[in-house]
Amino acid sequence: MDLVIRDTCVIDGTGGPSYRADVGIRNGRIAAIRREGDPALSGTRTLDASGLALSPGFIDMHAHSDLALLRDPAHEAKAAQGVTLEVLGQDGLSYAPVDDRTLEGVRQAINGWNGGGPGDDSVAFDWRTVGEYLDRLDQGIAVNAAYLIPQGTVRMYAVGWDDRPATATELTRMKQLVAEGLEQGAVGMSSGLTYTPGMYAPDAELTELCRVLAPYDGYYCPHHRSYGAGALQAYEDMVQVTREAGCALHLAHATMNFGVNKGRAADLLALLDRAIDRGADISLDTYPYTPGSTTLVAVLPSWASEGGPEATLARLRDEAVAERIRHHLEVIGSDGCHGVPMEWETIEISGVVDPELDAHIGSTIEESARSRGESPWTTARRLLIEDRLGSTILQHVGHEENVRAIMRHRVHTGGSDGILQGSKPHPRAFGTFPHYLGRYARELGVLSLEETVAHLTSRPAARLRLPDRGLVREGYRADLVMFDPETVAAGSTFDAPRALPFGIPHVLIDGRWVIRDGVRTDVLAGRSVRRTLGRNQM
Repeated sequence: MDLVIRDTCVIDGTGGPSYRADVGIRNGRIAAIRREGDPALSGTRTLDASGLALSPGFIDMHAHSDLALLRDPAHEAKAAQGVTLEVLGQDGLSYAPVDDRTLEGVRQAINGWNGGGPGDDSVAFDWRTVGEYLDRLDQGIAVNAAYLIPQGTVRMYAVGWDDRPATATELTRMKQLVAEGLEQGAVGMSSGLTYTPGMYAPDAELTELCRVLAPYDGYYCPHHRSYGAGALQAYEDMVQVTREAGCALHLAHATMNFGVNKGRAADLLALLDRAIDRGADISLDTYPYTPGSTTLVAVLPSWASEGGPEATLARLRDEAVAERIRHHLEVIGSDGCHGVPMEWETIEISGVVDPELDAHIGSTIEESARSRGESPWTTARRLLIEDRLGSTILQHVGHEENVRAIMRHRVHTGGSDGILQGSKPHPRAFGTFPHYLGRYARELGVLSLEETVAHLTSRPAARLRLPDRGLVREGYRADLVMFDPETVAAGSTFDAPRALPFGIPHVLIDGRWVIRDGVRTDVLAGRSVRRTLGRNQM
């Protein structure tokens, strides 16, 4: 063996009981597992893992590391958590497929998520297709990555920023782009149906795009049209879209937020159970926190963002139009804010692009406005204009009882939804996976440790159709994490969101040390994980 991990507590990802064993690794794969009493293994190197649990590497089903993986070789935010695979291209907006015009628009639109906006030359955008982007990842990244074709970017490419149904020619072009992305290795398609321009697509258009996924065994991953007022109908709509299209459904950050949904997780789970029992292929992901995180511009009504970022800024500068926007936000309930009238005390500024605006970070819009003697909308409008739509926010609208109920569900998986930009990002970016293990398994007992590991490993691997990941099993890839069940915990907090976790001393990808003795090595063992017709390859 290249490496023998001795006397470890194997939590194999199935959800079944743990057991003590030695695990042997050879050529990047698990070559042998010897339980107590079996013949001993010999190896070139050994690691005494007594007191540690060994599990498959964690799979982050909802990551916003599309540029971070290229910009930051260490990528400790995820590697230190034991994440060995991330799914990128989320919420319908990412960087492939694009042409030059589309790339310029998407860079500005999601600058708050990923950086990379106009003037940011930290990443060379030297790709245009999905395949070229995956080739770029294959030059060496910290952890493995799979990619979802972003429906909003595809619509931007074929239709533009107009709020209208696609023409027949435009729909044909979008379907071609989705098919090409799948042929080049994408695992499915995402949507951001409270983000422009993806939200302008009617359900019939989404259904036609989802029909392209089915022959490739790809899945549809929508951030659907509402997590607030009308949330249950929004979930039902996505179930119907995928039922008609004949493809699998994976619900992104599937929770029930805002006051109108307090205690209503059971309604969502009953809806999903009925669909699953009728044969629907459904899964979901969540993060183990109550606040959400997005960009400030995302809460605006959709009509205010038609035409793209520059058109949005022009509307914000126009006094009469800005007053209409305020009325939609504060009185009617913007579709960008899930149909719920704005509660400015729930909106905390987590990051800005312009350092001259740093004083806003860590304050709610209401607090910042009060300190300046102005209305919350005046403060928000100024931020949007001066930061050129780049400000990010935490939105404190979740409910703990909903979070716990949903994470217990049989099709639940873990996803950080981690935005790594900003001075004060959501701690989920650095803490989701140890928080599940430490807070929700060990401390609260919401799930057993074995069940929790299954939610974070084999279940997402099954959704991604990965034949050799997600379990500690002979022949599987040696993407492994070792943690101390007694001490594992998130180090990140809302006050210190970039702190690294505790109790995760070792992480291996393809049998190579990514974290060793709690220290990030210089190993870049990650590569793209690509789908081919009916199966995944690397």
